[in-house]
Amino acid sequence: MREAFVEALTEMAERGEAVYVLAADTGFHVLDRFRARFPERYLNVGISEAAMIGVAAGLAQERKRVFCYGIVPFVTMRCFEQIRVDLCYPCLPVTIVGVGGGLTYGPAGATHHAIEDVAVLSALPNMTIVCPGDPLETKAAAEACVSLTGPCYLRLGKSGEPVIHTDGIRSFRIGKGIRVREGSEIGILATGTMLETAVRAAELLEKEGRRPEVVSMHTLKPIDRPLITDLAGRCRTLVTVEEHSHIGGLGATVAGAIADLGLDVRFERFALPDAYAHEAGSQEYFRRKSGLTAEQIVSRVQGESHV
Repeated sequence: MREAFVEALTEMAERGEAVYVLAADTGFHVLDRFRARFPERYLNVGISEAAMIGVAAGLAQERKRVFCYGIVPFVTMRCFEQIRVDLCYPCLPVTIVGVGGGLTYGPAGATHHAIEDVAVLSALPNMTIVCPGDPLETKAAAEACVSLTGPCYLRLGKSGEPVIHTDGIRSFRIGKGIRVREGSEIGILATGTMLETAVRAAELLEKEGRRPEVVSMHTLKPIDRPLITDLAGRCRTLVTVEEHSHIGGLGATVAGAIADLGLDVRFERFALPDAYAHEAGSQEYFRRKSGLTAEQIVSRVQGESHV
């Protein structure tokens, strides 16, 4: 995802977009391509995320399209007040790019886990939240962020994520989910890097004689309510899958939409518990512990005991 993001930035700058990249002493080798091509548009502010947001706000006032890059916990919660006051209150078009969404940095422990970032930033007025599901969505999302008139949070994984949209993406619009697999009876809505797991779960359900539909809900704010309504009208069960706390993420947002719209549908959500990790382990280890594997999702959707 990181490589796709930097590729998009470089291409936009080459087309003439006034793209600027700020970093807080991280992402050196990832951003090398952009830095080498456009050194005057790259600035490493050092370990000073709060100052980075202030610099970004100033550049945005001068009509620059600014991307602030960093590891999720440090580029979001460490500088929350500056994001709130410098970006969201004046509604400035700055994109905060957080790498390592969810449990990507599993072995680094709770300080590097990103399990509450979406909930925290979603509460801010004027903020858009985008969590692409694969490298193709990442590139499209970065390009779409440039056209926004207010702040945006772009939540990425890290490296090595597979391409899910094997036929490409015909259209990408912020606020509009993408149907990855057509189906009925069960609607699976996934966000971020859990899209791959959702597709795998759908494949397993098909072997059980079910016809699940999979949607990449890449935008969490604003959520695609028309799509949720459509799925609820065609499917007996809606399922959300995310690598984020069950508080304030995709599941909570979809549950709110179901309640507000008065939709009559069975609803199951798969997310992380409201707890910090007190041990180190791989991303796969924590996903299994939290019931976020494809097999565990299928077991619960089928009504069997949840591991």
